[in-house]
Amino acid sequence: MSKIRYERPVIKKLETGMPNKFGTRTEYVPMTHIDGVSVKSLIKEYGTPLFVISEKTIRNTIKKAKKAFDTRYPKVQFAWSYKTNYLNAVCSIFHQEGSWAEVVSGFEYDKAISLGVDGKKIIFNGPEKSEEDLTKAIMNDSLIHIDHLDELYTITELAEKLKLRPRVAIRVNMDTGVYPMWDRFGFNYENGQAWDAINKIMHSGKMELVGLHCHIGTFMLSPFAYGVAASKLAELALSVEQKFKHEIKYIDLGGGFASKNTLKGSYLPGTDTNPTFDDFAEAISTALLNSNFKQDKLPLLILETGRALIDEAGYLLGSVISNKRSSTGRRNTILDIGVNILFTSFWYDHKITPAQSFTQYSEDTCVYGPLCMNIDVIRESTSLPLLNRGDHVVIHSVGAYNMTQWMQFISLRPHVVLIDTDEKPHVIRLRETLDNMNSMELIPSHLGIRKSQIVNRKS
Repeated sequence: MSKIRYERPVIKKLETGMPNKFGTRTEYVPMTHIDGVSVKSLIKEYGTPLFVISEKTIRNTIKKAKKAFDTRYPKVQFAWSYKTNYLNAVCSIFHQEGSWAEVVSGFEYDKAISLGVDGKKIIFNGPEKSEEDLTKAIMNDSLIHIDHLDELYTITELAEKLKLRPRVAIRVNMDTGVYPMWDRFGFNYENGQAWDAINKIMHSGKMELVGLHCHIGTFMLSPFAYGVAASKLAELALSVEQKFKHEIKYIDLGGGFASKNTLKGSYLPGTDTNPTFDDFAEAISTALLNSNFKQDKLPLLILETGRALIDEAGYLLGSVISNKRSSTGRRNTILDIGVNILFTSFWYDHKITPAQSFTQYSEDTCVYGPLCMNIDVIRESTSLPLLNRGDHVVIHSVGAYNMTQWMQFISLRPHVVLIDTDEKPHVIRLRETLDNMNSMELIPSHLGIRKSQIVNRKS
C-alpha cells in the first residue's frame, strides 16, 4: 500500500461562482490534450517550455471572422499581420485561407515574398521603409501606405526615377473617442494633415492614390470607435472623389481587435466581456453602408486583424521547478517559463491550467518564471491548486506577439510545434542552441582562445 502524500490544511472560502479580488476560481478540470494530442506526450517528445499552435483553431477563427464581415458587407479582404506572428507555417495557413500579407518592415516584406505571396497582395505599412524597400515594393506593384511627408517625397523621387506609378494609400490618425489617441503614425484627420498629404499626391501625378488607411489602437474594446473611424474615412474618400473626380478603391481599418485574453486589472475574464467579431463587423459595416457611397462604388474593406485571429490558437507548456513561501506567507510557484518568451504576461492575466489531475485544495499563488530578474512574473496573483515540482501546466492564448517579441535572455527560445487538422504534431521552429548564438558572434584575434589553452585546461 502506497503512502498517502501529506497535504497541509488550508482555509478555503466557499465559492459561489463570482470573482473575488484575485479573479475567478481555477477551472477544476486538467488540460490533458490539445486537439487530441496528449500534453504529456508532447512534453516527453519536445521538453518544456514548449509552444504549441493549433492549426484547427486558426482555420476556424479566420472562417468565423470572415463570416461576420461577409454577411454584413459585400467586399471584404483580410490581410495577415506579420508582426503578430511571422512563423512561416502560421503565415502560410492564413494565406491558404485567402489572406493577403500586411508587413511593417523590409524583413517582413522579404518574408512574404519568400512564401510566394503575390507582390500585388502585400500591404506595406510602418514609418521606416528604406529606399531599397520602397524600390522593391514599387517594382512588385505592392500597396504602400505612406506614414509621413518624408516618405511621400522619397516615393515621388523613386517613381520618377523608375518610370513607374506606385499604388499608395495614406495612413490617417483621428479622434474616435478613445484616449490616449494614437496620433504618432500617419496624418491627422482633424487638423488637415491628411488633406495636405492627399493634395500633394494628387497634384504630383506621380502616384496613384488607391486607398485610405487607419489603425486606431491595440486591444480595442470599443466597436463604436471603429464605426467612427469608418465614417470619417468614408467622408474623406467621398471628398476626394468630389474634389478630384478620383475614386478611392479601398478603406483599410487596420487591426487592433481584442482577443479573448484578460487584461490586467480587469474584474471579469475577457472571454465574458471582450467584443466579438460580430460586434466589430456590425459597427464597421453599418458606418460604411450608411455613408453616401453609391451602391456600385462601395470601396473594398481591408482588415489587418492579427491578435484576435491567433491568440486562442497558441499554448505554452511548462514545468514546475519549485514552490516557495514569500515573507508574507503567500505561496510562490516557479515555472520554467520566463517573461523572455511570454512577453504578453506584462499586460495579460493568462489562464493557467494544470496538465494532470490535482488536489482539491487551491490557494492564492504568485507564479514566477526562472529568470534572475525580479520582474519575471507570469501571474501576480491567481487561484491555483497545490502544484508540485515536476508537475506540468498549460498557459492559454499565447499565439499573438510572443513568438515575434521573444528573446533569448538568460534562457534560449524553445521549440514551436504545430498540431495539424489531422491531430499530428510538427516542429515548425527548432529550439535554439548555443551554436545558433555563437554563429553570429566574432571574436577579435587578440581575444581568441587558442586550442592549446583549451587542452591545458582539460589536462
